[in-house]
Amino acid sequence: MSMRIAKIVLLGCITFYYAMVTINNLTGFDTNYQFVRHVVAMDTTFAGNPGLWRALAQPSLALVLYWLIILWELATSLLLAWGTLRMARSLQANAAEFARAKDTGIYGLTLGLMLWLLAFITVGGEWFLMWQSRLWNGEETAGRNFLISAVLLVLLAQQDGELRH
Repeated sequence: MSMRIAKIVLLGCITFYYAMVTINNLTGFDTNYQFVRHVVAMDTTFAGNPGLWRALAQPSLALVLYWLIILWELATSLLLAWGTLRMARSLQANAAEFARAKDTGIYGLTLGLMLWLLAFITVGGEWFLMWQSRLWNGEETAGRNFLISAVLLVLLAQQDGELRH
């Protein structure tokens, strides 16, 4: 029972985190939009950078990308919240039912992992060379968020035994 509770609580914590990220991106819209705009414009990468042909200098394209990130975060938050609720409702269920209840949380964590690995580390970090910027480099944060979500996914994927009554 204690591992089931730990999984539910930790999934609830990461749900809260993704919800806060979404809320912060909406309420601090311009600050976080500027981050995306500068990353995709590649205006703070190394001078003479041969990869500058990838830059998207149009603010409207950066705005579209920013909204896609916010929607991605929102979808992740909703899946994680639904997964947390499903698991909480199945706390006393048999092992097979509890395992089925974990599926939504697993999908949510996978979507979150994709956000950090694909959108931030790969596209932002390597395509737009975010790692070259001292001002607009979010790779450390993305790596930390990826690691936290990955650890929770591994924990959640662990099999649960039958409850002893």
